[in-house]
Amino acid sequence: MPSNEPSTKFPRLAGAILAFTGIALGAFGAHALKTVLAPALLEVWHTAVEYQLWNAMGLIGLGGWRMDVHWPVRLIVGGVILFAGSLYLLALTGAHWLGAVTPLGGVAMLAGWVGVAWKGWRAA
Repeated sequence: MPSNEPSTKFPRLAGAILAFTGIALGAFGAHALKTVLAPALLEVWHTAVEYQLWNAMGLIGLGGWRMDVHWPVRLIVGGVILFAGSLYLLALTGAHWLGAVTPLGGVAMLAGWVGVAWKGWRAA
């Protein structure tokens, strides 16, 4: 059974929030935006949803770890916000300059998952 320590609560909470909003945004894109956005921008929207949901599931899984993954989790959450958030805004506004923000989020997500791997390796 997962611990209720703050270090395990935050990944579960963040993962659940990202999963909920990812499902809602995916449904919004599939129904409300299907006839509004150009196909290329709809694909951008779907990419944001996919990355958000994969990271949400990973964060929920990390909630069961009995080690401190405080900083890696914050990097992952921040990365999702930057990566997916910039893609959502790009799809809605067409402001292509937001594409410059997307890689920053990707790097933050990657750094977070490297941090998780490091913590796991060190604990083994």
